[in-house]
Amino acid sequence: MSTLTIRMPELKHERLRRLAESRGISMNKLMDELATVALAQYDAETRFRALSSTGSAKRGLALLDKLDRAFRRR
Repeated sequence: MSTLTIRMPELKHERLRRLAESRGISMNKLMDELATVALAQYDAETRFRALSSTGSAKRGLALLDKLDRAFRRR
């Protein structure tokens, strides 16, 4: 396990402390959860970019058009 020290404005720290308290978790657990969300978002974006670079733009646009038509009917 590693230790991370960060500097942030007091107001932001206080708001994060209240958020952790409202969830019934420690600040450490809150920071761990927030880091997990940030990494999941990064991984999803990285995967999307990797897959999109190998795909067909023409096919992708055709699929988006198909989705648009389907949602307009609702």
